[in-house]
Amino acid sequence: MKLCLTLACAIFACLLGSAEAADRPNILWITSEDNGVSWIGCYGGVNSKTPAIDQLAKEGFRYTHCFDNAAVCAPTRSSWITGMHAISLGTQPMRSRNLIPHDVVKYYPDLLREAGYFATNGGKTDFNIGGRDDDACWDPGRGSRAWRKREAGQPFFSIVNIGVSHESSAHGDNQNTKNDPATMKLYSYHPDLPAIRRTYAKYADAVERMDAIVGETINQLKADGLYEDTIVVYCSDHGGVMPRSKRFLYSSGIHCPMVVRIPEKWKQWWPAEKPGMTVDRLVSFVDMPKTWLSLANAEITETFQGTIFLGDDIESEPTYHLGFRERADERLDHVRMIRDKQFAYYKNYYPFAPAGQHLAYIWKAEAAPAWEQHHREGKTNEVTGRFFRARVSEEFYDTDDDFDNVKNLIDQPEHQQKIAELRSAMRQKQLELFDSGLLPEQMRMRRAKEHGITIYEMVRDPKLYPLEKYLDSADIALLRDKANLGKLTRQMSDEDEGMRWWASVGLHLMEDDAAPSIDALKKALDDESDEVRMMSAWTLVKLGEETEAMACLRELLFNGTNNQIMLENVLDWMGEPALPLIKEYVNKGLAKKGRYGIGIFQRIAEVEGW
Repeated sequence: MKLCLTLACAIFACLLGSAEAADRPNILWITSEDNGVSWIGCYGGVNSKTPAIDQLAKEGFRYTHCFDNAAVCAPTRSSWITGMHAISLGTQPMRSRNLIPHDVVKYYPDLLREAGYFATNGGKTDFNIGGRDDDACWDPGRGSRAWRKREAGQPFFSIVNIGVSHESSAHGDNQNTKNDPATMKLYSYHPDLPAIRRTYAKYADAVERMDAIVGETINQLKADGLYEDTIVVYCSDHGGVMPRSKRFLYSSGIHCPMVVRIPEKWKQWWPAEKPGMTVDRLVSFVDMPKTWLSLANAEITETFQGTIFLGDDIESEPTYHLGFRERADERLDHVRMIRDKQFAYYKNYYPFAPAGQHLAYIWKAEAAPAWEQHHREGKTNEVTGRFFRARVSEEFYDTDDDFDNVKNLIDQPEHQQKIAELRSAMRQKQLELFDSGLLPEQMRMRRAKEHGITIYEMVRDPKLYPLEKYLDSADIALLRDKANLGKLTRQMSDEDEGMRWWASVGLHLMEDDAAPSIDALKKALDDESDEVRMMSAWTLVKLGEETEAMACLRELLFNGTNNQIMLENVLDWMGEPALPLIKEYVNKGLAKKGRYGIGIFQRIAEVEGW
């Protein structure tokens, strides 16, 4: 009797589990690499034809305001796998693979699998996180039909990542393209050059190949009889790939297509009245992992920072989207952006670094060197040449009127209320997320290592990382107001190297108005922080005090520094005064080749004809 009762309970539990599994959707997430909304037909793109994605939009819902947080793959995928902003983890620099506390921060596929899902990732990981193999969180199985390897009746979550539209598809020979270069519609910041048109056409071909694979993947799902049991999501992993899109927080770099098809059986989750309609809800990429877990009825741990935008547990629409940019390969930068559906506000923490500084991987496509050469010849105008010039501290755009983000409205009186609102919202978000970027990358790594903790843990300790003080100091530095000269000069003696760093940046941005602080800058040439020494030396050179400053830079270059990548960037940003030093370094055979074929100093040697 007891045996029969036990067996009956087991059968009932099994049937109940099967019923619950049947009530939960499969989820197929199709991702394509490097294409923003401008390349997709149903979003108004005219350069390439995308019938498969367009058809999915007819059967599903097209989101009009979906944005990536990082504009480049590895930091984006850090945010995707954890459901946390990469700046909150310390994983925002490209290919840094910094450690995080894996016992605290959960990966969403682990939680899906714990909830009974068969979870596979086909094509790409690149999570940019150390301490764990990227494949460890997934069930075995790659390819477009990985779902076939699940157990009978088991719901699945599968990613199909399509790489044919990656930036590399625009590299190399771009003759004899399928698409006609003459018909390409260019962004307004690109000069109309044959090489640029050819690169557009070549990439348009790649987008069309990507779209065909989207169609093939959906047909495979249909052939397996799963189409009406599966929520299908399509999106790109960020914008791209023409110069000034991928890696940059402008619309062409972060405004991404997202189409969601939800079968009739889950019509209660439709985000609009009927398929084929658009959805104007603001969606950030960080929202996606939390939403997938909600749809699967899986556990959502407290670390997930996004907002659920679909399903029974949908949350209120966020008011803002946050974006971040830091080191990309060999090039340093530091930008934060916050926007609503219409307006975007940018804070350039390194405005002395031009957006268009040479980055070896970007220059592999013919469009980049052609654009640069056009600028060197003095043929660019205010719009097409801005990419190669030093930047202002702040930018503000009306993206409805100016998708290309070329009309900076930061000083317009009618927008000051909105600008103040976005400034305040950005600061609040940076504090909420423990934004780890307010120290130079190598400085924050050193500090975490000195205390035997991860960057994640370090930035959550206000004694080790007084973020409010850093934000205040950075804001003062970026103002370029000579009324702050005394404050910044005194700050050059602060016991915290982070505060001294921002003081050195502030004095640098003062230009000639920093002359009364020459003594403080000379003293800083012996600072314990190499970053402070570099910035102070550069500022002294600009003030005509070259002898001691160049001796400091020489010492760092030839005797060693704990921030070689910043030193190389600073010497490049300096331009003419640094050339003899760089030439000597190159002639001694000390310049490194670089990850993508040419290093910063080698590139300078090439341009200078050494």
